Amino acid sequence: MPARMPEIQDVLLLPGLLCDAALWQAQIAGLRDVARCQVADTVSDDSLAAMAARALAAAPPGFALAGLSMGGYLALEILRQAPERVTRLALLDTSARPDTEAQARRRRGLIGLARTGAFRGVTPRLLPQLVHPRHLAGPVGAAVMAMAERVGRDAFLRQQAAILGRPDSRPDLAGITVPTLVVVGEADVLTPPEHAEEIAAGIMGARLEVIPGCGHLPPMEEPGVVTGVLRDWLGC
Repeated sequence: MPARMPEIQDVLLLPGLLCDAALWQAQIAGLRDVARCQVADTVSDDSLAAMAARALAAAPPGFALAGLSMGGYLALEILRQAPERVTRLALLDTSARPDTEAQARRRRGLIGLARTGAFRGVTPRLLPQLVHPRHLAGPVGAAVMAMAERVGRDAFLRQQAAILGRPDSRPDLAGITVPTLVVVGEADVLTPPEHAEEIAAGIMGARLEVIPGCGHLPPMEEPGVVTGVLRDWLGC
């Protein structure tokens, strides 16, 4: 008998702060035989609730959901709004916690600078917070900075406002019942592995993957590894 072709699944991908579809470029290509990938608009709204409503309006009736960083915050909001539409969940380099007061203060400072015309996107000075040191001078670092420039100041302001207004999602974790994958770069300094461990511990049956030698952006830093774990997550 001929081998059964894998089922094509709908997958909704959620980029992070100052990220666009390029974040997921390798996964969109690498999963095309098993997934119809759609990248949500995360640049047009200034609250997670509005972002989620926009994403849900454009998405198919049911879908697997994967979000990185801010995209992870958004994924948890989508689950609050329409849990019945999500078939499985992947949370990459994100946190279920709200900002600490120090984090919120720094975020408000960045908003103030951007509003006065000092928006610089991702600069070489900020890049070490996003990628592993081995990527700083190479094509990954350049792609991250170009991506931030494309997203631009106005979207940055909206995204930061949405992040500031996010709730504490830790109480929601126990109610998540879909198959869940939690991924984190071992060297992520923005949402370090203990945040991923907290999420995985809070969701019954969640699988945790820590990627060695990787920072905050595994889909770009280790594209083959991320594509492989997402393929496993999809059951392929």
